[in-house]
Amino acid sequence: MLKDRIDNYKKLESLRNSKVLVYCTSDRPKAETSIGSDILAPFADHLDKIGDVDKITLFLYSNGGNTLAGWSLANLIRSYCKDFEVIVPFKCQSAATLISLAANRIVMTKQATLGPIDPSTNGHMNPEATINGKKIKVPVSVEHINGYLEMAKNDFNITNSEDLSTIYLKLSDKIHPLSLGHVYKSRAQIQMLAEKLLKNHEIEAENIPKVINFLCSDSGSHDYTIYRKEAKEALGLNIENPDEALNTVIKDIYKDIESEMELRVPFNPNILLATANPYNYSMRRALIESTEGGCDVFLSQGSLAVQSSQNGQIAVKDNRVFETWKHENLV
Repeated sequence: MLKDRIDNYKKLESLRNSKVLVYCTSDRPKAETSIGSDILAPFADHLDKIGDVDKITLFLYSNGGNTLAGWSLANLIRSYCKDFEVIVPFKCQSAATLISLAANRIVMTKQATLGPIDPSTNGHMNPEATINGKKIKVPVSVEHINGYLEMAKNDFNITNSEDLSTIYLKLSDKIHPLSLGHVYKSRAQIQMLAEKLLKNHEIEAENIPKVINFLCSDSGSHDYTIYRKEAKEALGLNIENPDEALNTVIKDIYKDIESEMELRVPFNPNILLATANPYNYSMRRALIESTEGGCDVFLSQGSLAVQSSQNGQIAVKDNRVFETWKHENLV
């Protein structure tokens, strides 16, 4: 509960001699939530209440999201403090890893992981796929495009310009040229953002390209997990291992959030409808918290009901009536 977490936030502030901010996005199956630009306003409210301080600690749990939202959040927090650190209790992937690069140090538990920051683009010109009878836009991975072209050159030894042009034209038949252009710009942008943020980790200048290449492409997969040993020894990031007292507080905070947001319980309408029809639900899908600002929660609320279609098929109707940020006071 929030009251218990606030007590632990105060313990954490005492241990770290800092002011604590908490940001968690849901990875609950069927209720996943990503980092987006809508976080900046509630974060600004919390930071205004905290004010300008020497040090801010961001407790961060997320599978990632919008790259520029992560970049903006990192710079927003740094504008309120001289020293910025990130605590990673478990998952800190993609755009969340980008945020951590802005910190002076990253405190990682044994199970904590960072991840590659290579973006996927998702625009109106992206290719479509049909899943369960519904057409959806397919995200285009920057590194998948690059991997396709590299495979042609390295594995199939295709090097002459005419054959490479043919391969590229075949690719543009499947993916709109404007989407391919977006991919190229996104790759250049993420490399530029990472280079700027990495300066906070005091990495030797000659090693920065190696770190950027690994985070953007050389890891081979967006799902690659980077544990603290590799983050520190191979990448040269400023990684700190928590002592027993700090680790206990980190674990208590995370377990409380995990329970409240039901992160290990899939959102399954069929199971919920077995208890009531219609079934009213309220899902907590993201949290921004601090001792000064209380809690801002991203809520999805609505009702589930069984509905019969004209052809006799049975379907579950999700009538979502509320989906946005809501502020909750400490009391």
